Amino acid sequence: MAPLRIELIVAESEEGERADRGLALAIERMRAQPEDPSHLGEEEGESPSLSLPPLSRSRIQNLIEAGKVQLDQKPIRSNFKLSAGLKLILDLPDPEPLELVPENLPIEILYEDAHLLIVNKPPGLTVHPSETQRSGTLVHRLLHHLQSLSSIGGVQRPGIVHRIDKDTSGALVITKDDQTHHGLSALFAKHDIDRSYHALTYGAPKESQFTIKSLIGRNPNDRKRMSMSVTEGREAITHIKKLKEFGAPDARGKTQLFAAAIEATLETGRTHQIRVHLTGHGNSILGDPLYGMPTERTPKWLALPSDIQAHVKPLPGQALHARTLGFIHPVTHEKVHVVAPYPTAFEKLWKELDRYA
Repeated sequence: MAPLRIELIVAESEEGERADRGLALAIERMRAQPEDPSHLGEEEGESPSLSLPPLSRSRIQNLIEAGKVQLDQKPIRSNFKLSAGLKLILDLPDPEPLELVPENLPIEILYEDAHLLIVNKPPGLTVHPSETQRSGTLVHRLLHHLQSLSSIGGVQRPGIVHRIDKDTSGALVITKDDQTHHGLSALFAKHDIDRSYHALTYGAPKESQFTIKSLIGRNPNDRKRMSMSVTEGREAITHIKKLKEFGAPDARGKTQLFAAAIEATLETGRTHQIRVHLTGHGNSILGDPLYGMPTERTPKWLALPSDIQAHVKPLPGQALHARTLGFIHPVTHEKVHVVAPYPTAFEKLWKELDRYA
């Protein structure tokens, strides 16, 4: 079967949007009005109403990065601004078959009803499968425990509305039907979700409360990292509150702060947002393998007492935990709010730090 080639003509409603968001809107518009073929080109003999699949914004971003979206036979970038009337060509490769085998492994459920559930994801567990990970994800566990999951995320991401990093733990909402998925996606898009994270950091911020606002984009020198030092990116806003600070006396008897517990409340949800913002502020997260991880000769590592170092070394990843999650239920319209218990390693480290509070 040949890859599907889709011709999209930008409508006035998509004028001025970034390409990734505008294309997502255009595809949803066309799926809602499949009888109007004026904005959709198809290979001879194909029906647009039958062949146009739902595409998430992240999927569109991946296609753009792979050069599968072109204007005048040239690839565009995700941040390209759309103008009404532009004709874009999207080459959609056939999805690689992926059979998900349910796995009978535990899930810690914090809340559940007929429409959704909220789980406490442990650190080290990937949320959904990918080309490089075909088993051992949260989705595989969900398929064993639940009768149905929403289909909007596609075959590989059933029920997944949002994600948290593999090595970040905490509250994650899962949808069981498409109506609930649409409703929650709209809440996330409007930033109408209450989300707070707890983190344990190197050093202590001077301010008790502050806000970090920046652009966040892919680090041009390391595609695995995100960066605040970019000229093009997406706006990211994190509100920080210092919960506790930890210190020990130096040789002169003066207390030197070496760590802190902070609460981060997200106003936006960008990839690695809290990790990037805290690192940029000079307070990278204990155990973070990607951002600001010190060698054993750097001052911030040497500032840690030896007993704290002994608890940081075995951490499964960054000491970052999605502590609370709250929203108005998109179907029942009731207030949903959960507090996710800390994972064992995080809790032990905090208790050890409390000796220095």
